[in-house]
Amino acid sequence: MAKIAVDARVLMDENWSGVGEYVYNLVDNLLKADTKNEYWLFYNSAKNLTGKLPDFNNVQTIKTSIPNKILNYGFFKILNWPTVDVLMKEKFDIFLMPHINFISLPKNTANILTVHDISFLSRPEFFSKRRNFWHRMVNVKQLTNKVSHIVAISENTKNDLMDYCAVPEDKIKVIYSGIADKYFQSSDRLNNFCQGNYILYLGTIEPRKNIENLVRAYEILRFKNSSLADYKLVIAGGKGWKCEADYEAINNSLFADDIIVTGYITDEEKIALYNQAKLFVFPSFYEGFGFPPLEAMASGVPVVASSLSSLPEIVGEVALLANPYDAHDLAMAIEHGLLDQTWREFSRLKGIEIAKLFNWQKTAQAYLRLFEEIK
Repeated sequence: MAKIAVDARVLMDENWSGVGEYVYNLVDNLLKADTKNEYWLFYNSAKNLTGKLPDFNNVQTIKTSIPNKILNYGFFKILNWPTVDVLMKEKFDIFLMPHINFISLPKNTANILTVHDISFLSRPEFFSKRRNFWHRMVNVKQLTNKVSHIVAISENTKNDLMDYCAVPEDKIKVIYSGIADKYFQSSDRLNNFCQGNYILYLGTIEPRKNIENLVRAYEILRFKNSSLADYKLVIAGGKGWKCEADYEAINNSLFADDIIVTGYITDEEKIALYNQAKLFVFPSFYEGFGFPPLEAMASGVPVVASSLSSLPEIVGEVALLANPYDAHDLAMAIEHGLLDQTWREFSRLKGIEIAKLFNWQKTAQAYLRLFEEIK
């Protein structure tokens, strides 16, 4: 039996991003699948956030109450002390960090770091000054060299780690993420935002998601093909950093009345939006993995996606791929995705089949095999 500690700090965020969903589903499925090892969760907050931690079974939780800025910038960054096992007052065989964060690593312990993407190194212009400062302080290059093992969630992320952080290939194991079973279930619930035909984008509104070009592509589509005049564009997701230009493009569009911005949505709203969309469009400049296209495919929705980063690796031949820098190319792909009925039926059926390959049970089993190799 091994004692395994998991850094659960990302689960304290007010609204979970894709990384928060990843950590929740990974921990939940590890605990369900593993009857041999003992698990502990670590989190820190000066506030009482006990109620925010999911109600996992068969796990012990240790909370420290140091203000995060003091813990991160004072103890972890400057002093490199105390190590997390000292904070938790427990010794562990394996310490799993399922996300990049400030840390002082325990000695004589196998340390595993999961890296979702390193777009902050390859494309820092997509991030706010505050976020870029945070990444500089964490010092990802140093962190990836300190840990004993790295999990990359795609081959694209693995290649970026080797290119930008000089991580040896044999230190990295690719373990694909999963998607939740709920996305394979049909829903007859009406969504709260749009009834009728619509093209859907879902994700945080921020520069790397390429909302400006999506709006331009929608305008080109509407000018070019009057038969698609009843198709609205639904942009679902919360505000990210540096999103002012995105909202300006939306508000100044000649078709602004047909562009619906939902803001942050619940899981139930997300499933309903997927189920009723005619086409899902994901024109991101960079993704380490890309949950939304797979979720849409699981819901039986044809997908148009960016031809860059990990997306071709994940969606394969099922999606129409377009150059995210070229609004005309994106518009042509959207038009084809809406009008070609033969392709739509192929994409719908094959998409569900491909999406089933990405499940959290497989992800958890791959982590368990890694634990066995290194403990």
